[in-house]
Amino acid sequence: MTTVNEMDLGAVMQQMGRVACDAAAVLANTPRAVKDRALLCAAAELRARVESILAANAVDLAAAEARGLKGALIDRLKLDAGRVEAMARGLEEIVALEDPVGTVIAEWTRPNGLLIQRVRVPLGVIGIIYESRPNVTADAGGLCLKSGNVAILRPGSESVHSSTAIHACLVAGLTAAGLPPGCIQRIPTTDREAVRHLLAEMVDFVDVIVPRGGKGLIERVQREARVPVIGHLDGNCHVYVDRDADPVMARDIVLNAKLRRTGICGSAETLLVDRAAVATHLPMLFKALLDAGCEVRGDETCQAADPRVVAATEDDWYTEYLDAIIAAKVVDGVDDAIAHISKYGSAHTESIVTQNDSTAERFLAGVDSAIVLHNASTQFADGGEFGMGAEIGISTDRFHARGPVGVEQLTSYKYVVRGRGQIRAG
Repeated sequence: MTTVNEMDLGAVMQQMGRVACDAAAVLANTPRAVKDRALLCAAAELRARVESILAANAVDLAAAEARGLKGALIDRLKLDAGRVEAMARGLEEIVALEDPVGTVIAEWTRPNGLLIQRVRVPLGVIGIIYESRPNVTADAGGLCLKSGNVAILRPGSESVHSSTAIHACLVAGLTAAGLPPGCIQRIPTTDREAVRHLLAEMVDFVDVIVPRGGKGLIERVQREARVPVIGHLDGNCHVYVDRDADPVMARDIVLNAKLRRTGICGSAETLLVDRAAVATHLPMLFKALLDAGCEVRGDETCQAADPRVVAATEDDWYTEYLDAIIAAKVVDGVDDAIAHISKYGSAHTESIVTQNDSTAERFLAGVDSAIVLHNASTQFADGGEFGMGAEIGISTDRFHARGPVGVEQLTSYKYVVRGRGQIRAG
């Protein structure tokens, strides 16, 4: 791991910014075939270097365990051969996507003969700050490259060795395709001061920041950034089980939404159950969760349904556990569920389980979250599952990008106007 002393850090960051801007001028006009070649070569490098990547990850895991990190955080950090292969496949899936750059989103001709086109263009230079997930290095680098954006990556100290090894594969891909290595840069220090420079001292170079990590990181980024931010603060996701839900389907969806991977932002944190379904659904749902090792914190009705349920507090309705814990509450139908989500939710991902299409449509229209699902697990809140190849994160913003942020969401647009000598009168 390269280190940078405090006296040199500002100069290093400024130089990275200049390199990024030079690379962005090249990458913005790079043909799709060249970008795709770089991605394919990077995927091949990931497969060829799997042993060295896993060795680097073992160093990170040992350090994390010595620091006492919890199981969910260890799961985020841990790589194995399958996860490295998934990163390689993710880059290949990005290759298969259409190149958004240069796409004509809309066009029209004015009465004076001017042809006006709205055309997709890259955002420019994107700073990406993330914590324990080393796969973000490949996903973010690949998505930025495909969308014509330069990436400045700042992995967290937990994943620094893993991310460095993965980043080397991306640089090898760039070099093989004849692209500047500066198209995907990694900040060569874990010093938190580097984050401050990226957020506040590089406005001449960085166009947007994308944070991926815990609440503390996101709050800091939103507080200190002097450039636009794409991201979400919490993933307090809900599953609402309606009176007309198929009980077996409801059980399977709730188990998957909570326990498939508890440490991801699409994991369900609150279970809402229709009061009319208490007798028919609640005992089965709680038995499945509790038998699988999930702690359930519920209201009085939930506690009465199973003596293993512990009392929930007001704070539980707001909490993103990222662990095998779920809050549970009985609500008075779909409108009460919508009201609960509106008050306590984080506008990330919510699901309704019901066989009543009318109730489902009421929920889908009434819940103002980035992703709403009917009869499906919240764990589908993922760019890859949406057919976007991968994602750089999930956005709960209402401006620019919302939901999974893929290649299209990493572009803006400009207007191209073609005339035949027209001049404006008056």
